[in-house]
Amino acid sequence: MTSEVVSEPIVLAIRVDDPILADRLTAVLSDVPGVRLARVNEAGDVAVVSSQRAQQATEQDAALTPREIQVLCLLAEGASNKSIARRLGISVHTVKFHVASLLDKFEAIGRTDAVAHALRLGVIEL
Repeated sequence: MTSEVVSEPIVLAIRVDDPILADRLTAVLSDVPGVRLARVNEAGDVAVVSSQRAQQATEQDAALTPREIQVLCLLAEGASNKSIARRLGISVHTVKFHVASLLDKFEAIGRTDAVAHALRLGVIEL
């Protein structure tokens, strides 16, 4: 005698701006065993999300230089300008230049605000 464990299906929420893509995903995923598509406004266990914000994040990410991304990651760690300079092998003046550029690009009012914008846009992850 075997005891089979029956588990609840995974609820998958699809939030996609493009209606054609949403319909295609719904058609493909509706017959997957162990998966149930979420009803309108129902929270899912997992979400498939695609929106203009994701595209904007990619565009914003492309607007940053590789060095700016390095500085941004260190800012997210809470590093000071002096610490960033030492870790990247650049001058404190150059770090200040990069931080000012990041503040300008994110239209941020400070270092923490720049990091918050970058996190929201998906440019960096913690």
